[in-house]
Amino acid sequence: MQSFAQKVAVVTGGGSGMGRELVVQLWAAGCAVAACDVDTDGLAATAAACVGGPRVSTFRADVSSEADWLAFRDHVRAEHATDLVHLLFNNAGIGGGGSMVLDSREEWERTFGVCWGGVYLGTRTFLPMLIAAPEAHLVNTSSVNGFWACLGPQGPHTAYAAAKFAVKGFTEALVVDLRLHAPHVAASVVMPGHIGTSIAFNSGIAHGRDPKALSDDDVRLLRDRLGRRGIDTRSASDEDLRMLAVQQATSFRDDAPTTAAEAATIILDGVRDGRWRILVGQDAHVLDAAVRATPEEAYEESFMARLRDAGAFGFVRG
Repeated sequence: MQSFAQKVAVVTGGGSGMGRELVVQLWAAGCAVAACDVDTDGLAATAAACVGGPRVSTFRADVSSEADWLAFRDHVRAEHATDLVHLLFNNAGIGGGGSMVLDSREEWERTFGVCWGGVYLGTRTFLPMLIAAPEAHLVNTSSVNGFWACLGPQGPHTAYAAAKFAVKGFTEALVVDLRLHAPHVAASVVMPGHIGTSIAFNSGIAHGRDPKALSDDDVRLLRDRLGRRGIDTRSASDEDLRMLAVQQATSFRDDAPTTAAEAATIILDGVRDGRWRILVGQDAHVLDAAVRATPEEAYEESFMARLRDAGAFGFVRG
């Protein structure tokens, strides 16, 4: 698909980050876009960035809910007067449920439901409309945590990594499935490294602990987690820890090596080039090569040290 002009695209997580940038760049390329998110204010800001030109519609949907997906599909049909879709970007995601031992089942399953369930349900819902198009492309966002299942040796990431491994395997399987049974529909898996998005803020909100408004219980949990990582917080007040949570989420967004706009450009270039595997960010390339070179060492301190020596993933918990 060399041109996005006069196409119809569906983008999840369109209220911020890579999702918003995908919407804006597709719209600028002449593509009509339907975007969904749970953040209606974010969706309004995305729509405000796309004035004139092709139609950009927005819809509040929780991607872990099949009922929301079906309502979103009906919205696309009505708002864009079409029974076909050319591009589907299953992009929405949250973090959380890092530890199978310490974190709640509710948090674990909420994270898995958004990151994996959103991709599965989105594909199930819109695949008939993709097949109805003369050419189409399905783009599923996995992560470097789809081939490296942690945030460093001191950073378990079980729910997110399990979901992103599932997304990677599912999309790779679709490459063959679609080639055999719907050859005009392509599939790509996207594996970003550290991208400057608001996922840390959005994940906290999704789990009821907005970093900007942590409760006393949330602060106690944060203090416990920092202590398990060997960080002495006895001299830090609760307000200090609240400020730390906001600073960390802000730094993840603002100090990333790759911006959300740059990530969206890489993804769309990958679609134009027909690549089924799209690594986003130099850190993703470094980590991919390192895991392939020494897979048995991937979860050791020595592996983390080599990554940092290569200038990658300075934010993870080594």
